[in-house]
Amino acid sequence: MRNKAIKRIVLIFIGLTGLILQSVAQQNIQFTQYVFNTLSVNPAYAGYKEAWYLQATQRMQWIGLAGAPRTSQVSIDGVTDNAAKKTGLGLQLTIDELGAQSATSLYVNYAYRLQINNDDTRRLCFGLAAGVTQYGIDGTILEPVNEDDPALISDYKYNYIPDIRFGVYYNCPKWYIGLSILDMLSGEESNSIFNWDIDSTQNIMRKRHSYLIAGTIFDLSKDIKFRPGILIKSDFKGPVSWDLNALFIFENHFLVGGSYRTAAPSLKMNLAEEPSLSKRNSVSGIVQFHVTESLSIGYSYDCTISKLNSVENGTHELTLGWTFNRKYQRVLSPRFF
Repeated sequence: MRNKAIKRIVLIFIGLTGLILQSVAQQNIQFTQYVFNTLSVNPAYAGYKEAWYLQATQRMQWIGLAGAPRTSQVSIDGVTDNAAKKTGLGLQLTIDELGAQSATSLYVNYAYRLQINNDDTRRLCFGLAAGVTQYGIDGTILEPVNEDDPALISDYKYNYIPDIRFGVYYNCPKWYIGLSILDMLSGEESNSIFNWDIDSTQNIMRKRHSYLIAGTIFDLSKDIKFRPGILIKSDFKGPVSWDLNALFIFENHFLVGGSYRTAAPSLKMNLAEEPSLSKRNSVSGIVQFHVTESLSIGYSYDCTISKLNSVENGTHELTLGWTFNRKYQRVLSPRFF
C-alpha cells in the first residue's frame, strides 16, 4: 500500500513538472522568510500547520533607493475540520508598491489534504487559489523628462485583474516538496487587459510563474536540528532564480540561518546577447524566535551582492506570527516546515 502511494506521488509530480515547463518575468514578490510560511508561493500549503495561523509581513527592499519596493502582507490559514484535517483554507492580502506603481491583491486559498499513512505523518495536498489584483499607477508623482509625451499619465489609473493559482505539496516529518504555478490567467495572449485605456501603451505584462520548493531536516543533537532547503522560481524566459537556504533550530524555539539567492540562464535565453548579465543577487541572514507557544517573531536582512549594492543599503523583512488554539489541539508531529 505504501509503495503504491509513493508511486502515485511520483507520477503526480512528474505530470505537474510537465505543466510547469509550459509556463512562461520574474515580477512576483519573493519573501526571504517564505521558509516559515510557504503559502505565498504554494496554495496547497494552506492548513499545513493544522492550526489556524496568522502572519503579518513587512518587506522594505533596497533601503536608500528612491522608489524602491515596499511590500506588506497579511495571511491566515488553517484546517476547517480538526478531526480529519482534510480541508485547508487560507486568505492573503498583499499591498506592493514600486515607485509610481502599486498592486493590491486578495486571494482565497483552498487545499485538499490526502492522508497517506495510518499514523497521519504524511500528507499529499492539492491547492487552488483564486483572487483579484488592483494594479495602479500614480502619474502625479512621475517626473518625466518630456512632459509633452502623449503616453504620459497625469493622474491615477488602475485596473482589476483576476488570477488563479495551483499547487501540489507533499510533506512528512523529515522532508517536503512542492510544485506550483502562479498567474495562470496571464500570458502573452492576455497582455491587452493591462492597458490603462485604449490609447495607452502596455505598461504591465505579466507572465506565469512556476515554483519548485523542497527541504529536509536532520537531527544534529538532542536539541539542535539542521534544516536545508531550496526554492527554484522561473518563467522560462528570464533567468531562473535559485534560493538556497539553511537554518539551525535550537530546542524548537530559536531558528537562525541564512540564504543565498542567485540565477541561472533559462533554456530560452541567449547569453551572447547579455554579456554583462550577473548571476549573483543577494545573501541573507534569517532569525526567528518563538516567544511563546503561540507568538513568533522573525527578521531577515538581505545584502545585495550585485552592482546594485552601490546605490542601496540592503533589504529588511519583519514577520509576526500567531498560532490560535494550539494548546487545545493534538499535533501529530512538529511543524518545522
